[in-house]
Amino acid sequence: MTEPEMTQSEPYRLYAIKYATHDRPRSMNFMRPPDPHDAPYPIDYFVWVCRSETRTVVIDTGFDQAAADARGRTLHRCPAESLKLVDVEPDEVEDVVITHMHYDHGGNLDKFPRATFHIQDLEMSYVTGRHMKYEILRSSYNVDDVTHLVRKLYNNRVTFHTGDEDLFPGLTLHHVGGHTQGMQFVRAWTERGWVVLASDAMHLYDNWVHQNPFPVVLHIGDMLEGHKKVARLADSPDHVVPGHDPKVMDLYPPPSDDLQGIVARVDLPPVRSGRTDPPMESG
Repeated sequence: MTEPEMTQSEPYRLYAIKYATHDRPRSMNFMRPPDPHDAPYPIDYFVWVCRSETRTVVIDTGFDQAAADARGRTLHRCPAESLKLVDVEPDEVEDVVITHMHYDHGGNLDKFPRATFHIQDLEMSYVTGRHMKYEILRSSYNVDDVTHLVRKLYNNRVTFHTGDEDLFPGLTLHHVGGHTQGMQFVRAWTERGWVVLASDAMHLYDNWVHQNPFPVVLHIGDMLEGHKKVARLADSPDHVVPGHDPKVMDLYPPPSDDLQGIVARVDLPPVRSGRTDPPMESG
C-alpha cells in the first residue's frame, strides 16, 4: 500500500505531543502479565496534530488538571495549550477527531470553540446508553465531558461517522471497537506513505507483538482484531504509532531540539523499530 486511495496533493505532517504520564506496574498494561516481577512500565498520554499546507486536524483533546488529580496522573502541560508548541492555536482549530470519549481523550472540549468534533455513531450511543449504568464501564469516562459533547451536538458542532470513512483527502477514519464500542483510529498520508495513529486501538507496541491486550476493554476479540486492522492499513509495522507508548518520544525525531521528549514528528521515519520482537501477522 504505497499510494493514497483518494486525490491528495499535500502530505500531512504528524505531531505526537506528550502532555501527561502515569507511573505504573506492568500488570496494569496487559491482560496477562508478561512476567511475574511486575516491573515498572509507565505510559504516556498524547494528543496528535495532522497538518498539511492547507488543513489542520487535531486528534483527541486530553484531560485537565482536575482529572489528573482525581486519577493520580501527572499532567505536564495543558493538552490544548500544548498545540501552540507546533504553532496551532486551539481557538482556531476547525476539526477535531475524538477517537473515543474516555477521560484522557475527550476532555477540554470547551477550549476548541470553532471546532467540529468527529466521532463514531457507536461511541455516542455507547456513552449515553444502557452500558453506562455499570460502574466498571463508565469509570473511564468523565460525565462532564460527555455532557459537554452533547451540548456541542445541540450547537451543531458534532459530525457522526459510521465505520470506515474518508474524512478529508489523505485522512481516513477507521472503526475497530474493542477498547470501547465506538473506538476509531486515524490513517494519514505522509511523505513516507500511510501512517496510522492508532490511539487506543493499540496502546503499546507490546500489546500488539505479544497479542496481550490492554486490560481496559469492552470486547477482547475486537481489540485483537483491531490490532490487525491497524497493521493492515499502515504501510509497514514501522508506520504504526501506538496511543500510549513512551517509546514514541524516543523513536521519532522532535521538530526542534528544545522539544525533545515533548513533541515527536511521527510522519518522519523512526530512528529504529519500536517493536521488540518480529511483528505478528497483520492479515
